[in-house]
Amino acid sequence: PPDEGSYRFDGGEMLATDTDQASIRNRKIGFVFQEHRLLPQFTVLDNILLPTLASQSQADDLQTAYACRLMELTGIADLADKYPSTLSGGESSRTALCRALVMAPALLLADEPTGQLDAANSRNIVSLLKQLNKELGTTILMVTHSAEVAAAAQRILTLENGAIQ
Repeated sequence: PPDEGSYRFDGGEMLATDTDQASIRNRKIGFVFQEHRLLPQFTVLDNILLPTLASQSQADDLQTAYACRLMELTGIADLADKYPSTLSGGESSRTALCRALVMAPALLLADEPTGQLDAANSRNIVSLLKQLNKELGTTILMVTHSAEVAAAAQRILTLENGAIQ
C-alpha cells in the first residue's frame, strides 16, 4: 500500500498514511477487488455488513435491511446464510459488490465487477450501478475488459502501453 502522498476527496486532502482518515474512506469509498476477499468464517450477509462494523460493534437494522435489499437487487438474497466456500465465482463477485455498496459510498472503485458474471447478471449489475449513479450520485470508477460494460459508462478512458488515452 502507499506510504506517502495525498489526494483530494470530498473537499479535503487525504493523506496515504493518516489512519484517522481510514474511517472516512470506509464510509465514503466502496471497493470491489478482482479477488473478492470474502472472509471464509462469515456468512454472505456478514461479509456484506463488514464495513458497517468499523464504527460500531454490530450493524443496525437499517444497515441490515439495506444489505438485504442489495442482495435482492443482485440476485443473491437466497444466499444470506451461506458461506463463501459454497459460492460460485459470480455469487462471490455479487457478494463483494454488495459489501462495497452497503455504506452507500460517494465513490465506488470497481475492478472487473462483472468479470465472473454471465450476460444476464452482468447487465443487471450495470443497470444497478447506473441507477445508483443517477439516484444517489455515486461516482463509479470501473476497470473492465468488456466492451458492453464499458459502453454503459458516461465516460470511457483506455489504457494503452501504460498511458491513459
